[in-house]
Amino acid sequence: MTASGPTLVHDLLRHAAERPDAVALRDKHRGIWRETTWAGYADRVARAAAGLQALGVGPGDRVAVHAENRPEWLVADLAIQALGAATVGVYPTSSPAEVEHVVGHAAATVLVAEDEEQLDKALAVRDRLPELRHIAVVDLRGVGDDAGVTPWATVEEHAPADLAGLAQALDPEATATLVYTSGTTGPPKGAMLSHRNLQAAARACREVWEVGPDDEVLSYLPLCHVAERLFSVVNAVGTGYVVHFGEGGSAPVDDLREVQPTVFLGVPRVWEKLLAGVEIRMADAGAVKRAAYRLGLRLGERTAPARMAEQAGAGDRLRFALSSLVVGRALRHKLGMGRVRIALSGAAPIAPQVLQWLWAIGVPVREGYGQTENTALATFTPRGDVRLGTVGRALPGVELRLAEDGEVLTRCEGVFQGYFKDPDATAATVDADGWLHTGDVGELDADGFLTITDRKKDIIITAGGKNISPSEIENRLKVSPFVREAMVVGDRRKFLVALIGIELDTVGDWATRRGIAYTTYRDLSHKPEVRELVAGWVEEVNADLAQVETVKRFALLDKELDPEDGELTPTLKLKRRAMEERFAREIEELYASDAPAVAAR
Repeated sequence: MTASGPTLVHDLLRHAAERPDAVALRDKHRGIWRETTWAGYADRVARAAAGLQALGVGPGDRVAVHAENRPEWLVADLAIQALGAATVGVYPTSSPAEVEHVVGHAAATVLVAEDEEQLDKALAVRDRLPELRHIAVVDLRGVGDDAGVTPWATVEEHAPADLAGLAQALDPEATATLVYTSGTTGPPKGAMLSHRNLQAAARACREVWEVGPDDEVLSYLPLCHVAERLFSVVNAVGTGYVVHFGEGGSAPVDDLREVQPTVFLGVPRVWEKLLAGVEIRMADAGAVKRAAYRLGLRLGERTAPARMAEQAGAGDRLRFALSSLVVGRALRHKLGMGRVRIALSGAAPIAPQVLQWLWAIGVPVREGYGQTENTALATFTPRGDVRLGTVGRALPGVELRLAEDGEVLTRCEGVFQGYFKDPDATAATVDADGWLHTGDVGELDADGFLTITDRKKDIIITAGGKNISPSEIENRLKVSPFVREAMVVGDRRKFLVALIGIELDTVGDWATRRGIAYTTYRDLSHKPEVRELVAGWVEEVNADLAQVETVKRFALLDKELDPEDGELTPTLKLKRRAMEERFAREIEELYASDAPAVAAR
């Protein structure tokens, strides 16, 4: 296939010319899958570009998109880029204050809102957004005629703009999008990514992943996040594979099962949830089914190392075939992984035990590493050399090294243009030689494989002067199907404590089978039997840790953490500073002399 053009718009036009009738997008609407061809995709983008032009959008402007994953997100994104403007994604879970911050800081002139809910957030703060001239709404149900908005359908009803002419006028060095970071420790900053940044990431990923037009993906992670944007827009338009939009929101179990994608990206929470769900189903299964699962898992575990190295002999292939026959094939289909050939885990660290389980059931997950500021272009685990616990080697075109303090530095075409309106933060992030200072601490082995140990700012230094990586301990705690969240605390303290959130489904099922009555999440987490259950698991984890790393005391959270409450990022990473503030009382109580301690080893 022809090489990629200088921008995504060029790639869209190429597919529309070479494969006009091939399917580009599928979306499920009221139970029925609808298809958009590449010719139809380009036509919608051309019409949307004309409609946005009519609203005054031109080169250098910013247009915000505040919506869940749907085809209109992609159409708007490419239309905005075609006009030489920059797309600004707003997380669907954002509060009115967060909408005000992102839309106001970006000085967006137009906002594309999905529905009445997102419109209401914008209207609540519109008087404090002087640059915002128009709001276009995709789904008008519940929106009154007096709302003063433009229907998105009207935007797309314009005669098509000359997309080829617009593409010809684009500057590859111009900003294509502002990606606002998820803000784990402070207000989000707008990372400016150029057309060249996006295409550099796309080229490297296509080369390593070996994806093609016959592949299919499910779009479900927030499109504001750089990883999903690469999968659903950048790589999709560059490669020409099919992007699906289901109806499952943030928990796309049914959509996964129906689509059975060939390429799938999961953040650690998604993979952990799959494991927890299987474990609880097996706990409720009959003796024969449980025995078959254990047998299939053992066979899969025995063959996993050889499959990771792509050195499976006849015996390994036979054992894996038996494992698939007993449990693997049916289980993979049930999880929506029946056709997956490229599975990725990224955006946060994941416990090796979770990856071992996935490989045992036949899901070949490989880890990658990157961040918004390098367009997610850093490392990926190569085929045939999977080393659990590492995030792979540098991608093509990426230079990778460690600073004296262990901070990971990268340099490549993917390094961003800087933070919008924040030259000081930009200078602190990218040095004079073009090296991006990631803020992550890592280790490089002799073969160039990178292991991320933690965020530089998250490293715990105990009162005794010991440096401890909390994420490694947290990941071990989260391997249990009964633990959903874990945050280790101990900076400048004599010992470590943890805040632990239980997994409602699995712990609830465990309690029900033992006749333990409960009403709410709070009620369940306060049960002494549940505390004893979690304490037993903490003891197991402690047994494999150095004494200074052990969790001496823990508290069970009395609520499920939620991005809308400011405790998690939209990609389900802990906001440590917010957590420490919100649960300050619980943390201090853990350090009180009368707090219950985990049993000594």
